[in-house]
Amino acid sequence: MDSAHRMVFTSTYSTRIKIIFMKRYFIFLMMLCLGTALLAQPKFKAIVLTERGGHHETFVVAGLDWLSKYAKQENFEYIVLNKPDTITKEFLKDYKLFIQLNFPPYMWSDESKAAFEDYIDNGKGAWIGFHHASLLGEFDGYQIWPWFSNFLGGIRFKNYVAARADGEVYIEKKNHPVFAGLPSHFNLPGEEWYTFDKDPRDNVEVLATVDENSYKPQTDIKMGDHPVIWCNPKKKARNIYFLFGHHGGLFDVKEFRQLLTNTMKWAVKKDKK
Repeated sequence: MDSAHRMVFTSTYSTRIKIIFMKRYFIFLMMLCLGTALLAQPKFKAIVLTERGGHHETFVVAGLDWLSKYAKQENFEYIVLNKPDTITKEFLKDYKLFIQLNFPPYMWSDESKAAFEDYIDNGKGAWIGFHHASLLGEFDGYQIWPWFSNFLGGIRFKNYVAARADGEVYIEKKNHPVFAGLPSHFNLPGEEWYTFDKDPRDNVEVLATVDENSYKPQTDIKMGDHPVIWCNPKKKARNIYFLFGHHGGLFDVKEFRQLLTNTMKWAVKKDKK
């Protein structure tokens, strides 16, 4: 091959290499842009329904602070509602998770009740409820919400440990995902343990109980068998209720933080179990 032909060959080869490189670089940029766009999109959206002020304010403040950090870490969005007036079927369709952060099962309009019932009964999202969500009965001029009572096991609020007490929580369903990495039992300090007119166990799946003999200080306000974490498997929506949640100090308990992290991940998983 003479020098002229070598120059043409070298130039052509170099041009082809440049074209191939540019194509690959363009594909890389497109994939990078697509990946960045996907990362920018939230994984899901959640509703946090909570009441402000009163006895549970410290739990709400600590809970919202924890959620703010966790949402950034896990890339999801949430809105905070202080009353359920805006809850309709149309409103709920954009939200994969409903967190009832110490809001009671009363003060709901008929429309918001119907929308929430549809959300849970037809599995349109997941639900995590805390403490005040089981304040079932006639309060503040509102009648009991029969559907919600049945949802939580057919119970009605009866009494509570007003003086508050430390209590040892014992896990029954150790293989449940919400208990991953947790010991078989752990202590929660200064909680306001609720009691009910009957044990919900026959109507729900109990995941954990509190040992009433572990209360410090001791109290006569007891149930015997005392579930404190449970699910209702009869509902299409993934759901879980935590009886505790009276004060912000719970977020200082590493087991509680782990439990909450596990629960958030479990609630939004696509599989049923």
